[in-house]
Amino acid sequence: MKSMQTENKPLILVTNDDGITAPGIRHLIQIMETIGEVVVVAPDRPQSAMGHAITISDNLYCDPVTIDKYSQVKEYSCSGTPADCVKIGTQEILKRKPDLCVSGINHGSNSSINVIYSGTMSAAVEAGIEGIPAIGFSLLDYSMEADFDHTTKYIKRITNNVLQNGLPKGVVLNVNFPKAGEEKLKGVKICRQAKAFWKEQFDKRQNPQGRNYYWLSGEFVNEDEDGGTDVEALEAGYVSIVPVMFDLTAHQFIDDLKSWSIDD
Repeated sequence: MKSMQTENKPLILVTNDDGITAPGIRHLIQIMETIGEVVVVAPDRPQSAMGHAITISDNLYCDPVTIDKYSQVKEYSCSGTPADCVKIGTQEILKRKPDLCVSGINHGSNSSINVIYSGTMSAAVEAGIEGIPAIGFSLLDYSMEADFDHTTKYIKRITNNVLQNGLPKGVVLNVNFPKAGEEKLKGVKICRQAKAFWKEQFDKRQNPQGRNYYWLSGEFVNEDEDGGTDVEALEAGYVSIVPVMFDLTAHQFIDDLKSWSIDD
């Protein structure tokens, strides 16, 4: 695979799902400024757990904004979802195809099954669908006061490796960081996605007008007893990197399915 960098200074599209003012994306922008020319197109409000939703039944707005008056980065605030941000960024805002799209840094884990629900990763996947090398970065800390300093070195290394080596067509990277602690990160583990699910519960409540409503909660259940997973790596203090594909075909089941008596 050849390098995806088309000029001396790569063009990098930055987005997220926590909103354009979230600390995670502000930290990611600062890192990307040391690597290339940066353009930000991000949601104007939190869009967590939106998955790959796109806006088709409402107006979509995307306006230039100034978040950091000392920065030269061009930024746009979008009324849509993370996937919308990538679509409008690549098709309307940028003058050429970006060399890279980075999404995050998400406040919270996107390991294991969380990748399905994640707006952060859906933005990266959307970029991948459009043929742009893409990385989603997440930190296992939901706090808006989260410490991102320990992510900087690895984000730079991973980003530069993708720019230098490229990624296979149809593959994006899902990168998760343990929460900052007293112990330093032990390194990086290249992993597979852990087999897990959310055992969900709905807390039924009633508003002052007597109408029932529900509050979703749940427990994360890891069914994976084998090694080499992202969850295992994160629990051990490593950065996890999972190469993610957006082809959802269960190829191993095709031949079995052909044996069914469906078509007379």
